[in-house]
Amino acid sequence: MNIPFNKPYMTGKELSYIAEAHFNGMLAGDGPFTKYCHSWLEANTGCIKALLTHSCTAALEMAALLANVGSGDEVIMPSFTFVSTANAFVLRGAVPVFVDIRPDTLNIDENLIEAAITPRTRAIVPVHYAGVSCEMDTIMDIARRHNLLVIEDAAQGIMATYKGTRLGAIGHLGTLSFHETKNIISGEGGAILVNDAALADRAEVIREKGTNRSQFFRGQVDKYSWVDIGSSYLPGEIVASFLRAQMEEAQQITDRRLAMWKTYHRAFEAQEKAGRMRRPIVTTDCEHNAHMYYLLLRNLDDRTQFIARMKEVGVGCVFHYVPLHSSPQGRRISRANRDLPLTTEFSDRLVRLPLWLGLEEHQHQVIDRMLEALGEG
Repeated sequence: MNIPFNKPYMTGKELSYIAEAHFNGMLAGDGPFTKYCHSWLEANTGCIKALLTHSCTAALEMAALLANVGSGDEVIMPSFTFVSTANAFVLRGAVPVFVDIRPDTLNIDENLIEAAITPRTRAIVPVHYAGVSCEMDTIMDIARRHNLLVIEDAAQGIMATYKGTRLGAIGHLGTLSFHETKNIISGEGGAILVNDAALADRAEVIREKGTNRSQFFRGQVDKYSWVDIGSSYLPGEIVASFLRAQMEEAQQITDRRLAMWKTYHRAFEAQEKAGRMRRPIVTTDCEHNAHMYYLLLRNLDDRTQFIARMKEVGVGCVFHYVPLHSSPQGRRISRANRDLPLTTEFSDRLVRLPLWLGLEEHQHQVIDRMLEALGEG
């Protein structure tokens, strides 16, 4: 077998849309394909304003600017996340304050957040791991009582919900990723979702290099100029045209991924009961999107051996985050609120399995090889 961990999916419309974007004579940002994607995101999530960015990293950086985070401020987040979650705020001079994760979903433990708040705290950044929502009611209540912003890192959360609301549309701001490893892709790409009307106009300005260019093109001002800080966070029309093709099939893509996720979940039930590993847990208030399927093996040695055995039979399985608090940069510029035992433990035990459209025809063979490898553990 030759089963990579990830294989980007194309719906079949991407190349024709790219050609159409070229024919339109506009390849820079905010053309008709970008506008379609904005409208789709607003309709799909219910956010006040959606703006495409060239990455989720860029969307997080925009969120940090909108939050007016500055030197010495603190931002609460999990350590079990991608480096961009922290970098966006570190670039503004803020200090990431890491909180441990829950044992079930591997999301930030909402019951530990309040103890991490200080007079310097400006925002809470929940990360929806594997497309399974954090406990957002509790987080939003904490934020309200302490006058903090909530910025959802929903990089893995497109099409997933918490109590019926799309991830990214619950906090004051949300961010999405369309990287090739995500469910809906454009190669690189992302979006910021604005859910607080007071932030909507400024989000446009920051995204357009600190200018009121968008207002100019809508005829709201007779010329545009530099009015705020910002940068060039727009993607080009080629990226947006590719993304439109994916958005048009978002539900079908999600349904197929969920079917593969459930196939994995059934296949490993007996192994979990035998104590060889643990399967993912999805809480009752969440409708996940099958962004990933992972196993929690017994320890680091078991995981190392499992990945090596799968590589021998041609199946790509990979670990995930090295906790930010234990990384060289994290040790220099962040602080952890108490010890983070679950973050450390689960980082050592977690292995991600291949899950991409087209895997369906090979999935049972892949599972057989995995069960053989687990049986040797």
